[in-house]
Amino acid sequence: MTAVTTQPRAARPTRRGRSERRSISLTVIAVAVAALFILPALWLLVGSVRPSQEIFSSLSPLSWRILVPSSVSLDNYVSLFTGPFGRALAVSFIVCFLTVAIGLVVCALAAYALAVLNFPGRGAVFAFVVISFMVPFEAIAIPLSQLFTSWGLTNTIMGLVLPGIGNGLAIFNLRQYFLAVPTSYREAATIDGASEPRVLWSVYAPLGGSALVNSALLIFLGQWSAYLWPLLVVSESRLQVAPVALSRTFGEHTFDYGQNFAGAVVLSLVPALMMFILQRSFGGLSLATGEK
Repeated sequence: MTAVTTQPRAARPTRRGRSERRSISLTVIAVAVAALFILPALWLLVGSVRPSQEIFSSLSPLSWRILVPSSVSLDNYVSLFTGPFGRALAVSFIVCFLTVAIGLVVCALAAYALAVLNFPGRGAVFAFVVISFMVPFEAIAIPLSQLFTSWGLTNTIMGLVLPGIGNGLAIFNLRQYFLAVPTSYREAATIDGASEPRVLWSVYAPLGGSALVNSALLIFLGQWSAYLWPLLVVSESRLQVAPVALSRTFGEHTFDYGQNFAGAVVLSLVPALMMFILQRSFGGLSLATGEK
């Protein structure tokens, strides 16, 4: 009995030790891989606060000075925001705000119809929505820009906003969430005399808070990073968006890497801050699936 009981006790520390060594090894590998991904972003951030002529001269020879500037200055940011990029950034915020506000209404209406209402061809319409966000926008950008030109929507804010309001991925996301809402909620609301729009905005929308936030971020990110479409429909400098204005910091014979790095940091920081601020909303609301 003694031999039988002591043998497993002797084996447990060995298994535990192997598990700990494996965990430490995986942690070290994960840290190394994370460092490889973080270093370029860190070099971009450091380059935005150092003189432009030092950005690439510090690369040879390779040393720790790559990530440690000889002097820190915000001149690149000051020059960037006092130039055309500052106005373009404001235009980008306006375009994104209008797109998110209008797009959420359109996508919520479409998702509600596809999830709740029974009408002929609903499956075909949903299949079309799914296919729509699988087709690259670049494939339809030029024909769509010609259509907008014939409508007189070039060099207008609405010309920048309209292509982003019908986001197929946002519709799909909201539809899948609305399908999880018990049908008894809608039945109770209709018995009380609520119309379909009232059911959507009074029942489904409050329950789908996290899905609405997620869809808003999808719409925002699509517009914030848009480059090809603004390049096609806008030729006036007053309506340039930030990515296009940033690309024009490079001229045919002149370039400023410091301002380009600073602009890249700003364009990356805005969606990162939004994700950080709104991350609590992703799992903040839950829906009870039980019905009485």
